[in-house]
Amino acid sequence: MIIDTHIHLDDARYDEDLNAVLGRAREGGVKRFIIPGADLSTLEKAISIAERYDDVYFAIGVHPYDIEGFDITYFEKYVGHEKCVAIGECGMDYFRLEGSDEEKAQEKETQAKVFADQIEFAKKHKKPLIVHIRNASHDSKMILLDHNAGEVGGVLHCFNADDELLSLANENFYFGIGGVLTFKNAKKLVNILPHIPKEKLIIETDGPYLTPTPHRGERNEPLYTTFVAQKMSEILEISREEIEKITTKNALKLFHMS
Repeated sequence: MIIDTHIHLDDARYDEDLNAVLGRAREGGVKRFIIPGADLSTLEKAISIAERYDDVYFAIGVHPYDIEGFDITYFEKYVGHEKCVAIGECGMDYFRLEGSDEEKAQEKETQAKVFADQIEFAKKHKKPLIVHIRNASHDSKMILLDHNAGEVGGVLHCFNADDELLSLANENFYFGIGGVLTFKNAKKLVNILPHIPKEKLIIETDGPYLTPTPHRGERNEPLYTTFVAQKMSEILEISREEIEKITTKNALKLFHMS
């Protein structure tokens, strides 16, 4: 059994064949699915999907690219939903910073505030975090530590293989591993994987993005977590069945799912 802990089923690219996508995944051994919150404009769609399927869950959060107009109070009416298992994806992303140094500094400050607000909201409601970090490892780590995010823990979604973040395993954080692990240029992630405690590993797709080999160039879907599990098995030199058992146990624990 595999749990896809990060799959954007509310993306329009799944609209026409969502039943088939989920059916293929279930037949391949993928039994639970978590839709992360990223853009508030699709949150109600994500909730609708989670209400339609027993094995689909959702999180509420705002991606650092979609923080304009952010208002934490908007989350209040959704956080108590029985299918809401986490807060996020939230975090820091400096990859697309543009403008003058002053404008970049202001953007970083805004991202930091929105990230901190979501951490505090997660602590208030005792929900784990789904954390997005890109080109911002140090600042993100400091915010997590400064706000005692380990109180609720979470997952470093699409773990970026930065060894500075490894110590967060001691702060109740897990490491989301997806299709990037299968890429030819993923040497850093391949090398760091054995250094992540096995009890902190979980599997994700980030579909429809980051499709693993051998399907690169196609839309990603939950069934393809099987390629991630197989690659993890090869690198860690333990059976795929054991990988599935470990990562499923970890995901159930992190997201308080039975």
